[in-house]
Amino acid sequence: MKNFYLSTPIYYVNAKPHLGHAYTSILADSLCRFHQLKGEKTFLVTGSDEHGDKIVKAAEKEKLDVKTFTDNISQAFKDILPKLGVNNSAFVRTSSEKHKKCVQEFLQKVYDKGDIYFGEYGGHYCYGCERFYTEKELLADGTCPQHLVKPEYISEKNYFFKMSKYQDWLVKHIEENPDFIRPERYRNEVLSMLNSGDLEDLCISRPKSRLSWGIELPFDNNYVCYVWFDALLSYISALGGEKGQAFNEFWNNAEHLVAKDILKPHAIFWACMLKSAELPIYKHLNVHGYWLVRDTKMSKSLGNVVAPLDMIDKYGLATFRYFLLREMHFGSDASFSIEALVSRRNADLANDLGNLFSRVLAMNAKYFGSVLPQKVVDGELELELASLAKNSFQNFQTMFENLRFSNALEALWELVRALNKYIDSAAPWVLHKAQEIPRLGTVIYTLLEYMRKISLHLWAVMPETAEEMLSLLGVKFDINQVNLEAEIESFGSLQVGSHLAANCNLFPRIDVVKPDNSIGSIGSTGSTGSTGKTKANKEKKVANVQSETLKSTESYLDFSDFQKLDLRIGTILEAEQHPNADKLLCFKIDVGEESTRQIVSGIAEFFNPKDLVGKQVVVLTNLPPRKLRGVESQGMILTAAYSNNENKEVLSLLTAMEHIKSGAKIS
Repeated sequence: MKNFYLSTPIYYVNAKPHLGHAYTSILADSLCRFHQLKGEKTFLVTGSDEHGDKIVKAAEKEKLDVKTFTDNISQAFKDILPKLGVNNSAFVRTSSEKHKKCVQEFLQKVYDKGDIYFGEYGGHYCYGCERFYTEKELLADGTCPQHLVKPEYISEKNYFFKMSKYQDWLVKHIEENPDFIRPERYRNEVLSMLNSGDLEDLCISRPKSRLSWGIELPFDNNYVCYVWFDALLSYISALGGEKGQAFNEFWNNAEHLVAKDILKPHAIFWACMLKSAELPIYKHLNVHGYWLVRDTKMSKSLGNVVAPLDMIDKYGLATFRYFLLREMHFGSDASFSIEALVSRRNADLANDLGNLFSRVLAMNAKYFGSVLPQKVVDGELELELASLAKNSFQNFQTMFENLRFSNALEALWELVRALNKYIDSAAPWVLHKAQEIPRLGTVIYTLLEYMRKISLHLWAVMPETAEEMLSLLGVKFDINQVNLEAEIESFGSLQVGSHLAANCNLFPRIDVVKPDNSIGSIGSTGSTGSTGKTKANKEKKVANVQSETLKSTESYLDFSDFQKLDLRIGTILEAEQHPNADKLLCFKIDVGEESTRQIVSGIAEFFNPKDLVGKQVVVLTNLPPRKLRGVESQGMILTAAYSNNENKEVLSLLTAMEHIKSGAKIS
């Protein structure tokens, strides 16, 4: 049996869990469940990172001692896991004695090898990141690229890890193992870091005179271990240390799942640490993007942090987990909004999947008394469906394993939608009226068997609901009886004559009762127990929204307002990816002025920047300058959005019919 080991980051306990933590944990759980469906033994590690400056400051702010503060927040991270449907194998606390012992043994091993030395260092220290930055790593204005504040310059004596010793080895390892860091964009980013100059040695200690909350160095108790050197070792301490049985069983198939802001510590620090200690290097580093709210990274100061349990309470765990995996393309940023979540639920889960189950179970109850009928002979429709289903399951499994979760679910939904179309084409009601019972039985059995297969695949994403779906089909889920790869080719596991549910209501539709300008109010249709006053309030809100919509459509723009817009033809001279945002592109555009305009536009997911150089676009030039993720934008590129024949959103740049002089005014 193949084993699969996966870790989330060890979450920093300076604040309570938010959407980003929930996404990583749910993603890790789903990936482990997928490997379980393939018959593999899995080990999922998560936990809390409890040392460092930020923890001390957060505890002081709450007027608590550090131990009490970390106990409280760590427990909050531990308690949320079952509510997210996460079935972890271990929860590590870096303040535990077991972890402390593992860290000190590792430090002593690397020290004895001669890879740790004492020296003096001066650098730009960001308390938010808890690390030193070089001049080259800071933004042009001298600020930290993550927190956009100027780090404090600190000079002090510390211990250093000879990380530079392993630079050439790491470059070679990454180049010889193309999937070591996934997706490829982050592999290229790490290679760029390594090839842009000499890799500096890593400061791995903090003097106890400045920071006492940490793990003492085993060779000098006047210093505590740097939080990153400490935290990364949790991936080994979770397995009982490098001498533990679990380490021997799982470490050779180790993978890590992290957000892109902690790419460098995992891709460079951790790999070099393992090489120094002569331990096997992890198999994959899997890197995901940020969840944005109104195109901005979540922040307590901005008040746009999404509380995952609130979302689950309102919309259900299955909807929440499905949305996170379906909405974000792994590696890129994604936007979270209530409208998007409700839209996914209504379209994919209610209209497609829920409707399929409801229709088929009701027809089986009506035509066969909820007893599973016999499948007789396939017709042309069944043969076409079998080919599509095979591709759907194959694509789902291949893409899910390779972290293309959104694409995997879309592949599965091709079959879900095809089954709904199959019902319309096969027309069971016509067959029943014509008393073509053998053919009717074939149609109903075909539908139910594919519904069983879909439910099995969805167990990785929404386990409780998938088990409920299987139960509706008369199947008791047993992970030890599942062979997901065999489901691609096999057919006919449902037992003829077994009793199935007569009806279901898996995903009732949800109505948005006001626009999602913030994390807005949502109501569920058909809910029971509402008072007349609540219902009246809801109806009043809906009426207000409809009234505002009517007013807006009846309002007209005065021509003088239009004249205020300075619209010009611009020629794109340069285009590149924004350094700090996946969805943004940065442009240099000639709009007929002495100097070029710098414009930032959120169109990265639709265009390759190289393809846009030389293109002419319509530019709104008299907007006030605005900084987008640290880069100033001096205008707006106009685009048009529409849905293509495959119902996918497409973006088109507005331009002129022929090439004209840059700066030409539009009137």
